[in-house]
Amino acid sequence: MRNHLLSQHFLRSPRLALMLIGHSNIKKRDQVVEIGAGSGVITTALSKKAGRVIAIEPDSKTAEKLRKNLEKAEISNVEVVEQDFLDYNLPGEAYKVFSNPPFHLSSKIVHKLIEAKNPPEAFYLILQKQFALKLLNTDRHYTSQLGLELIQKYRTKIRYPMKPTDFTPPPAVPTVLFEAVKIGDN
Repeated sequence: MRNHLLSQHFLRSPRLALMLIGHSNIKKRDQVVEIGAGSGVITTALSKKAGRVIAIEPDSKTAEKLRKNLEKAEISNVEVVEQDFLDYNLPGEAYKVFSNPPFHLSSKIVHKLIEAKNPPEAFYLILQKQFALKLLNTDRHYTSQLGLELIQKYRTKIRYPMKPTDFTPPPAVPTVLFEAVKIGDN
């Protein structure tokens, strides 16, 4: 269990969360799913940029703290869903994903997104750089089997390199904001 705890790194700054969302194609009309919302640093930033946010948080104490933080900030366009993302039924209508998931779940999350009945128009995940590189369509790095599946449906790229000091606790590995935009979408 301890290894899983070490794979969770939280963004330190709401301003950084807003800047990262600025590197996405999320617009005010969009519905956005956030995986592992925590106490709401990214959720709050998403609420300012998207029309509707579905914040998924599996831990009941953390979900309650998130609800209180949203209420205190008078944020009304966020729905908190207390559930494990891997058991969550993704929306039937158009949506995007923006998340800072635990590193040990990255592969399972990407699989779920690209194999969904209704995959997202785009997704933005904060990932270990080594894993993200394997999801790119490039001759410079090895593309994994998951990356080969992904690039059939999505244009992929690294949007932003991150610093260990952007997180608490700081990750011991290089980290990036990864983008996947459905081919044919803007």
